[in-house]
Amino acid sequence: MDLSVIPNLITLVRLLLVMPVAVAILSHEYLLTLILFAVASVSDGIDGYLARRFDWTSRFGAILDPIADKLMLVVAFLLLTYIGNFPVWLAAVVIARDLIILAGAAAYHILFGEYEFSPTLLGKLSTAAQFTLVLLNLLDLALLQLSETLLVSGIWVVFIVSSVSGADYCLTWGRKAIAANRRKSS
Repeated sequence: MDLSVIPNLITLVRLLLVMPVAVAILSHEYLLTLILFAVASVSDGIDGYLARRFDWTSRFGAILDPIADKLMLVVAFLLLTYIGNFPVWLAAVVIARDLIILAGAAAYHILFGEYEFSPTLLGKLSTAAQFTLVLLNLLDLALLQLSETLLVSGIWVVFIVSSVSGADYCLTWGRKAIAANRRKSS
């Protein structure tokens, strides 16, 4: 077996965990949800580390990895909102940010062709904050009674970082589009 496929296989496993996480949340099996979501969270770091450390990167992995992250987070935010653990406005901000990123990438691809996408520091921070908030919420549901202040603070951190990150991606895609349009016109 070609070892360079390991990061992509880990990402595929994370993608396959989305449905069991959804079912576990809806079944109120919060300890199982916590375990599955924690495995998915850790796998995100492992596949990224392996890809960078051993230069096992691929275009497929560069596209699939953020899709797996986004799908896991969107499902978690939607369902945790559905059961009453997150406010609707927070889920709307998280999902709107992801839609902005997808719309920008799709529009750029349609208008200008292939692109190199690399997450920004703010984007990584936003994703980390979202994963952390979901993990804290699941920990609260499954094992511990966490401080309301901690959970509410986490909600506001995710709101602020996700909002700023969404705006940053709008600026980033806008700059890329302007530069590509100038090259195309030349």
